[in-house]
Amino acid sequence: MTNFTDLSNTMADAVEAVSTSIISVRAGRPISGTVIGDGLILTVAHVLHGEEVTVVTPDGRELSAAVAGRDPSSDLALLKVEELDLPALSASSGVRVGELLLAVGRPQHGVQATLGMMERQPTEDGRSRGWLPSGAAPFRGVSGGALVDARGSLVGVLNAGVSRGELLAVPVGLALKVAGLLGSTGRVPRGYLGIATQPVMFPQAEGSESENETPTRGPRGGRGREGWGGGRGRGGWGPGGQGRWGQGGKVGLTIVSVEAGSPAAQAGLLVGDVLLSLDGETVRRPPELLWRVRERAGQSVSARILRGGQEQDVTLVVGER
Repeated sequence: MTNFTDLSNTMADAVEAVSTSIISVRAGRPISGTVIGDGLILTVAHVLHGEEVTVVTPDGRELSAAVAGRDPSSDLALLKVEELDLPALSASSGVRVGELLLAVGRPQHGVQATLGMMERQPTEDGRSRGWLPSGAAPFRGVSGGALVDARGSLVGVLNAGVSRGELLAVPVGLALKVAGLLGSTGRVPRGYLGIATQPVMFPQAEGSESENETPTRGPRGGRGREGWGGGRGRGGWGPGGQGRWGQGGKVGLTIVSVEAGSPAAQAGLLVGDVLLSLDGETVRRPPELLWRVRERAGQSVSARILRGGQEQDVTLVVGER
């Protein structure tokens, strides 16, 4: 029982240490906030309806907080509070799959914690689309709280409103990057090209497969504005985009619409073009395209396209919205 007791004490000590950096936020409904710097708090954006809110510190002080900015994509908001005088959580240097985690929040009744586990690494184009699964059970008021490791280092900022019944977190690296932009400009620019795409696969040349190997269709692909929507694709879109077809002929994204005046339109992209790669890296699925350009507003990217049976390179300047 000694090892179990040591583990229990370690977790309790971590919660106690972290709790001094977790505050209550009085918004549309009770939520938490995580102190990330001198007078700076990260919380969730979707329940903040005004430009000022009241926060309650661990010692019961009620302070006025100004909303410095909101980022709808990550659902994060940055609050600035004068005379906060609370320690900021340090960022985790990285966690491993299988590592125990703690979800710590401060609803109106006081600090609360649940135990989780690092179940899988977040992926930019997978089901969680960059959100970090905490493995912990959500509870009322946990959103805006901290996902921490056993050392009390910040792993992510919690959000119980993204996936029903699942407590996810914005990874700490992204959360701090968003906070920096919100603190300096009040917004987070998002890059876009202005196209809707659908996956397409060109089979291998005749005779390049064994007679006993029959290409098979993978599950439905996605279609939508640079990555979202319903639609039907063709090819080996299994986990990680792998499969016999994905390993054979060329894979790309057929452009099914081009927004007027968009960066894609200005670069001369047309409906029916097939986007094969960006900056030399293959794009297999619409979500990949979304994630590849979203952080590159204002930057130039080189795209290889297939038009009329001929490959050609096009340079685009990623737009901002």
